[in-house]
Amino acid sequence: MKNTNRNAMQLGLLRTLHFANYATQALIVTFFPLYFDDIGFTKLQIGAVYSIGPMLSIFANLLAGIASDKSRGLRRVLNLIFLGQLIALALLLPQREFTPIAVLMALFYLFQTPVNSMMDSMTLLAASRMNRSFPSIRMFGSLGFALCSLLFGLLLKQIGSDWTLWLALGTVLISLTFSLLIADFQTKMGKFQFGGLWTILRRKETLIFFGLVALVSVAHRMNEGFLAVAMRQLGASDSLIGGAWLASAASEIPIFFLLAKFGHRFKEIPLLALASALYMVRLGLLSFIHEPAWFVVIQTMHSVTFGIYYITALRYLQSIITDDFRSSGQALFGVVWTGIAGLIAGTMGGWLYDAFGFAAVFRLGSGFALAAAVGFLFVHFRRASLN
Repeated sequence: MKNTNRNAMQLGLLRTLHFANYATQALIVTFFPLYFDDIGFTKLQIGAVYSIGPMLSIFANLLAGIASDKSRGLRRVLNLIFLGQLIALALLLPQREFTPIAVLMALFYLFQTPVNSMMDSMTLLAASRMNRSFPSIRMFGSLGFALCSLLFGLLLKQIGSDWTLWLALGTVLISLTFSLLIADFQTKMGKFQFGGLWTILRRKETLIFFGLVALVSVAHRMNEGFLAVAMRQLGASDSLIGGAWLASAASEIPIFFLLAKFGHRFKEIPLLALASALYMVRLGLLSFIHEPAWFVVIQTMHSVTFGIYYITALRYLQSIITDDFRSSGQALFGVVWTGIAGLIAGTMGGWLYDAFGFAAVFRLGSGFALAAAVGFLFVHFRRASLN
């Protein structure tokens, strides 16, 4: 009975932590650009600030993952990540000039970019110990993003964008508090060995998986990075753009619920092929649309693209990388998902947008997704022929 109560408490803490963490991300993605715009930054300066994240995420994810696996202190790493975010935001509050803000945002991203991979690591380990499904916990992050995108938008409209950083301080402080209360599910594992991690990562199966993940991730980042710009070009209001983000986040929740209940019945590689094919359709449709309201409708496909892809990819990663290297494996996934894909999507997409318009960007993203779908299907049928 005591163990059941403890598990129930830890489950509640993890769900609340996901909610608070994604509330912070709703501010970063949706309202930080508006804050920088209101204090006088040019679009080029805003773009420069946001390009820092993908570059730093490559280093930050690897450092956080290896540190947590080697020290067997994933909870302590999470504590430091949230504390670092808090300090960076506090230092940002009085700043109004581009250079100090760019430097402090770099400091913030150093601690912010590894948070999702470390949170996923903790949640996967906790779900395994408590006999719970990962999506049933992670869906509270989507709920936090969706609700807070709406609530913060209404609140900031009333009190002004100057309160954006104060709201972020509040959500990060809540995250830090709850991260101090969760159990460290990593402490009972064996000693970390770099040689063991390298043996896993140099396997052909693992390399192919990360390569195909990179293709899907570039498609996802092209949608994420250029959707708002394309909508604004077509005359969309800020509220309609916010509605597109809300639609995408809210659409994840039922899919996460269904995957929690029934996801284990399906093989991972065919599901990843399906999600990649649907990404191809999603970005292909965006390339032909010229009415901003339809962008919001298509964003509901986030459920059957990102929702299926992300949960299934983590489930497959869990099957090929042991718990001893869980954080490092998640960190590498984060490097591909956020860092490498973000850099490719940003540079290629930015050049294409300037040269040929947003339709070319989305069509290229659709091509990347098609290549991933073909790759996953090839892996699936090759395995079937060998069995």
